[in-house]
Amino acid sequence: MPSHRANAHGTACEYHLADEYRVDLVGDDGKRLDTSWYDGLRDGEPWEFKATKYRHSDGQPGNFKVYKKYHHKLMQQGGMYGFAVYRVRGTGTQILKTKAMPASRLPALRWHGGGSHRNSKQAKIAISDVF
Repeated sequence: MPSHRANAHGTACEYHLADEYRVDLVGDDGKRLDTSWYDGLRDGEPWEFKATKYRHSDGQPGNFKVYKKYHHKLMQQGGMYGFAVYRVRGTGTQILKTKAMPASRLPALRWHGGGSHRNSKQAKIAISDVF
């Protein structure tokens, strides 16, 4: 289970990606977009943001988690992914690198269990497979 701090770092990455790629996180009604399969819209195009820590405390490299059900929906809608790699700096988040990629252009994915809380299979993508 991710820690509260990991969630805070992911949120910081999300805001950074939204700003960098000019993605709206708020709908026309002024409310935060709240969907299970995308985080924001740019000119009507759905964007999903993924963030990972460069290296975890156990020394293992981070990876991005993608959920099959949401990935397929994003692909069907011609959506995009925004990826961010970060490291913890003091109490803050330092974004090391970002990249945008059409959902249809992700590297080959191997689906497995583990996404039961999202009712979907998941795939893990290595940082080196994105950058």
